Amino acid sequence: MLVTQPESIQRQASGPRIGLAVAGGGPVGLVYEIGALRALDEALDGVHFNHLHVYVGVSSGAVIAALLANRLDTGRICHTFISNESEEHPLDPRIFLTPAFAEYWRRLATLPRLTWEACWRYLQNPLDLSLLQSLTRRLGRALPTGFFDNEPIHEYLARMWSDPGRSNDFRQLANKLYVVAVDLDTGESVEFGAPGYDHVPISRAVQASSALPGLYPPVEIDGRCYVDGALRKTMHASVALREGLDLLLCINSLVPFDARLSAATGTPTPVSRLVEGGLPVVLSQTFRALIHSRLQVGMKTYDSEFEHTDVVLFEPNRDDAKMFFTNVFSFSGRHWVCEHAYQTTRRDLLTRRAELEPIFARHGVRMRLDVLQDPERHYYTGLRHPHDLAAPVKQRSRLTGDLHSALDQLQDWVASTPTGSVR
Repeated sequence: MLVTQPESIQRQASGPRIGLAVAGGGPVGLVYEIGALRALDEALDGVHFNHLHVYVGVSSGAVIAALLANRLDTGRICHTFISNESEEHPLDPRIFLTPAFAEYWRRLATLPRLTWEACWRYLQNPLDLSLLQSLTRRLGRALPTGFFDNEPIHEYLARMWSDPGRSNDFRQLANKLYVVAVDLDTGESVEFGAPGYDHVPISRAVQASSALPGLYPPVEIDGRCYVDGALRKTMHASVALREGLDLLLCINSLVPFDARLSAATGTPTPVSRLVEGGLPVVLSQTFRALIHSRLQVGMKTYDSEFEHTDVVLFEPNRDDAKMFFTNVFSFSGRHWVCEHAYQTTRRDLLTRRAELEPIFARHGVRMRLDVLQDPERHYYTGLRHPHDLAAPVKQRSRLTGDLHSALDQLQDWVASTPTGSVR
């Protein structure tokens, strides 16, 4: 957790202006950020996450920002995305990993033409390029721009936001929402929800913001193609800070892993050195280091550029082996990931209590120690059942709690078992 503190605070008479910025991280990042938000929602008295001044979301974080701006509270988000108890909009995790068959066939259909162009180019000037080089240059255009189809994501969110009281229109929201994507042809960031871009359906903007190149194809909007907003900045918190906030809460799910710190603290890991994990682990560490370094640079500039705003960042610890060695594109372990994020955020709040309490107090926010110091509390403890939202809060049965506990223990055991030792 990182905190930047301003030299002076200028409060508005109408009360503190509080905003939220959420970074990406794939399906696992989405779940982690839900768990972290659930912990903050319970622990911070004075922050209503459905009535913030501004929301900014990038990639999977755009899903969360848009859900909160659409008045879905953290409890209902947990019911929908974690426990899958929503009858109105049941979540099929396969919507994130639906093969992009249309893209495959569209690219495949270009093969005859591209092959002919490559051969003709070679015949025209055989001394310039070899036949293999000519084929390689042309046939590269036949490769799909994404392995998975992100249209189901747009369709699912569009249905959810068509319910009474919800909206798929930025202009109809009570609070400001910005979803950031990158224009593929110019490399420039675009803030959907801002004037000139607020006519785009929210679900389509979220689809564009989460279109990670190679994983999902670019999304065409008004004749332009857009990809993942994280290509330019990790979180785009400055978009929210320009709104003149008093307090900005930030959530990030991806951090580089510190193997030395993990070894010093005795944290069990599947491998003793990251290089032993092969290419997937090396690429994961490289990607995390790149995006996190940009985040750190941005956070350091906010203190001077936005000196009247407190910025508080929540993210996993650098020695968090659970999060690092979990496939960011997996949705199967969402229960333990959500619980892990919930408990990690609670510990962060308690650990940084002396630092955070004065900051929160300046904005009328109080940390609920009775919640934070309850050792029996889990992310699902205070949730209401989706069929009984108007009734008093009911705790889940002991059997459900024991099941979650058992799953967490199993995950701990798997994570601590060296690779290849399980037969």
